[in-house]
Amino acid sequence: MPTKPLSSSSHQGLFSSFFKILSFLVKPFWVELGYFMIFSFLGFLALNVTKPRTLPSFRPHNLDVFFTSVSATTVSSMSTVEMEVFSNAQLVFMTILMFLGGEAFTSFLRLQLMKLKLVKKHSVLQNNDAFDYSNSSNGEGLHNLELGTVGLDNKLEHAVINPMEDGHHEAIAKLKSIRLLTYVVLGYILVVILLGSSLVSIYITFIPSAKQILNEKGLNLHTFSIFTTVSTFANCGFVPTNENMMVFKQNSGLLLILIPQILLGNTLYAPSLRFVIWFLWKFTKRQEFEYILKNSKRVGYSHIFPRFETIAIAVTVLAFISVQFVAFCSLEWNSEAAAGLSTYQKLVGSLFEVVNTRHTGQSVFDISTFTPAIIVLFALMMYLSSYTTFLPVDNHEERLKTKEKINRKKRRSLVKYISFSQPSCLVIFTILICVVEKDKTKNDPLNFNVLNIAFEVISAYGTVGMSMGYSCARQMKPDGHCKDTTYGFAGKWSNTGKFLLIIVMFFGRMKKYNQRGGKAWKVL
Repeated sequence: MPTKPLSSSSHQGLFSSFFKILSFLVKPFWVELGYFMIFSFLGFLALNVTKPRTLPSFRPHNLDVFFTSVSATTVSSMSTVEMEVFSNAQLVFMTILMFLGGEAFTSFLRLQLMKLKLVKKHSVLQNNDAFDYSNSSNGEGLHNLELGTVGLDNKLEHAVINPMEDGHHEAIAKLKSIRLLTYVVLGYILVVILLGSSLVSIYITFIPSAKQILNEKGLNLHTFSIFTTVSTFANCGFVPTNENMMVFKQNSGLLLILIPQILLGNTLYAPSLRFVIWFLWKFTKRQEFEYILKNSKRVGYSHIFPRFETIAIAVTVLAFISVQFVAFCSLEWNSEAAAGLSTYQKLVGSLFEVVNTRHTGQSVFDISTFTPAIIVLFALMMYLSSYTTFLPVDNHEERLKTKEKINRKKRRSLVKYISFSQPSCLVIFTILICVVEKDKTKNDPLNFNVLNIAFEVISAYGTVGMSMGYSCARQMKPDGHCKDTTYGFAGKWSNTGKFLLIIVMFFGRMKKYNQRGGKAWKVL
């Protein structure tokens, strides 16, 4: 007897059940870690099945392919092989991984899980989850308002709220606001990517020098445009060229197109999203937008902040960019890295470079030629989180949760109690990698020094991707077989060192769950 195929409603039910399990039975940390690990593994399989451009002369090792997949999924852009090794099909797979791993898209998925949690938490239904509200004006009741995940949007849209039922009103207002917010976030992502890739494509089409670069490297225009835009917006930092953006350092127009995408996808994502919501509220007058703006903490979306805190974030971002820009121009204006550029190209290139330290990692200059002061400054910027602020912010709502915090402390596990702080973890990983690469630190100290290793670890932790690289000219014992390459410094590490850096990339992508680590440790 033939089996009956599953209907669309059955698929939707299975999908809904799966998300319910994730929402209610699995902690967010394990959900996200599993998400990144699964897609890293799937990306590894996809990259391994498809053939690279360099066959049969060269094929990346499996560990390097997995390293690249993890780097794309965690939007770290650390590299151990040159980018021009990958074929057009592999670049497409990497684009998908970067899109799925970007913070904007993963936050969109978190919104979906939040909506499911709210449906369960705020539901006051009995039996079939139905509200029974009396209409004070005509006495008619609204029965059987289903708050299930199937058809939720339509049900909430026509929900009738009794003014006397403040709790019910708050529940439905929040659900409707989050439902609308998911559309806004998805629209924000798609608009930026489509507009950005179109601008990149148009620029390269009409600028002969940029078009010539792609022709010489055999890169497809549309693949390059979408890949670079997704990578920039997701703050990954991969570029399909071996030299990253250094090959485009004289194309100031292209750099100016990418700078807003860097900011809109990370450090200025929260302020930009709040501005979009404010604009939609003014234009549509929908109460859901007003609710989001006035109840940002209650909404619970990690990228929506109160008005003053949003302003503080934006001011901090601009301040950090300004400080870096002044320092960089002062110390690197006449350096080897900026040689051959006009004044205008130096200004745009310098701005592009300092914007990328938080946290995209694209580069138009050779970082290894920078002065130590700039390298340390860049390392500090890479370490800071996207929403770091230096303006005083009144966390009034947080102070009201004292009782909840006390209860949480009572339930705190031993693992959380003895957990290390983020700086401590970076020090530990740096020490471990120095131990693993001890032979190279002895025989090749100019390349394998502590500063270079620490810079690589901080870059991986910050999911930035900047690297000091490796130079055969700095070898104390010249190796006649040594060949300068354009991939990251980690490409010269041992397999154990690369594996440790993979762990650092996962740790960096999940660092928001360890922001309170190390509280039990006291140095007297």
